[in-house]
Amino acid sequence: MAFSKTNRPYTLKGLFCVAFIAAVAYGISEFSFFKHLAISPLVIGIALGMVYANTYRASFPKEWERGILFSTKNLLRLGIVLYGFRITFMQIQSVGLSGFVASVLIVILTLLIGYSIGVKVFKLDPEIALLTSAGSAICGAAAVLATEGVLKNESYKSAVAVGTVVLFGTLSMFLYPIVYQLGWIPLGLGDEGLYVGATLHEVAQVVGAGSAISEEVANNAVIVKMIRVMLLVPFLLILGYSLTRSKKSTAHDKQMVIPWFAIFFIIVAGFNSFHFLPEEVISGINIADTFILTMAMSALGMETSLSKFKGVGGKAMLLALILFVWLIVGGFFIVKGCSFYL
Repeated sequence: MAFSKTNRPYTLKGLFCVAFIAAVAYGISEFSFFKHLAISPLVIGIALGMVYANTYRASFPKEWERGILFSTKNLLRLGIVLYGFRITFMQIQSVGLSGFVASVLIVILTLLIGYSIGVKVFKLDPEIALLTSAGSAICGAAAVLATEGVLKNESYKSAVAVGTVVLFGTLSMFLYPIVYQLGWIPLGLGDEGLYVGATLHEVAQVVGAGSAISEEVANNAVIVKMIRVMLLVPFLLILGYSLTRSKKSTAHDKQMVIPWFAIFFIIVAGFNSFHFLPEEVISGINIADTFILTMAMSALGMETSLSKFKGVGGKAMLLALILFVWLIVGGFFIVKGCSFYL
């Protein structure tokens, strides 16, 4: 146990190291350069963690690793639960049926396309293919972390997936406003918001791209993005069930894998929908949650050695590129069709 009487001092020291890296990442993210690019502290945290993993990690006391593992598992789940304070059910209702249907279609199709191409065409590790697809389909790094919580995969696989999501999500954030201003996307402001929210990877990237076009686009985009975030819960439940039904599972693994943190995520979102807590309190919770998730990402980076990327990174990057193109092109036609028929 991480916090048994014997292990507690070592776990706390490990946690302090992770918190220190997360604090540095959080501070760096406040610089105007990173704010302008909408690069979240989660991304900076995993980058700093990886730098540490490939330089000074050898000198890290082995006993302190319990703090790193606690961050990648327990703090991760807590962060996902608290993420529910960013969402209300009324937000979903406000974008109407077209926004909901478009979000569902894009999430399902992106997951199916990504996993099928990754495993069957590129012969990619199934977990990496699923993590990369989940990050592209749902909510970027947070989706990768949540999926890891169910798969219990090796940390470097999540790092690979996060890297691809960050690269193409950031590219999309700059590309969408430029393409829209050039008149290459024949959508009104309302539908453009739906398009941005339904196809960009990270919440921060959605805010950045939407705000660069107009306030109306940004507002609609964020709401649609939150629908995709909420779809994380049924995805995790289905994933947990499918793992128990897998023929490769051992008798011990046949116990139902229920991602309870995903259930609590929905409960928290439901509670938040009643606005029981003042805005200042919610804002404080969101800040704390961002730091907790940054700790989880930093710890993930600290567990990631570049030697583990050999033979994996290129295929994962190509898969992410295909999903990037799919979201731009396929997402447009889905949004256009939903707006027309619904």
